[in-house]
Amino acid sequence: MKKIFKIISLFILMLLSNKINAQIDTLNYLKQFEANKAQYIGQPFSKLLQDMTQIQPKTVWGIPVFNNITIINESRFKFCKKEHSFNNAVILEIIWHNEIPFSEIKYYQNKNQFYFTDEERLFYGSKIVKDIKVYRW
Repeated sequence: MKKIFKIISLFILMLLSNKINAQIDTLNYLKQFEANKAQYIGQPFSKLLQDMTQIQPKTVWGIPVFNNITIINESRFKFCKKEHSFNNAVILEIIWHNEIPFSEIKYYQNKNQFYFTDEERLFYGSKIVKDIKVYRW
């Protein structure tokens, strides 16, 4: 019985370790784009997405301007399932050169439940990047 408990405990630790390493790898991978953001600032977001060959966003969250919720000036792209994106998620934050009306974002949020689909890829792909930040939250 003790052997089974030890084996199960070891297995759980290995799974947790793999998950943590995957998050660190995702963070490190995305930090490369932040470090080289000069290549992407002033360019369409599609250029950044095209260069991200190892991982693509799973969800997207529009962040409104502080004093005007009808305008979005940044979006947070997360690389995990929606249900896991509220705790310790790796975030690629894009600040847009031109603000986006919330009504346009809301359409996709309602339709695709915040998931980053091909429709969002086309929609955001033409938007111009003003700044890039990568962090874990």
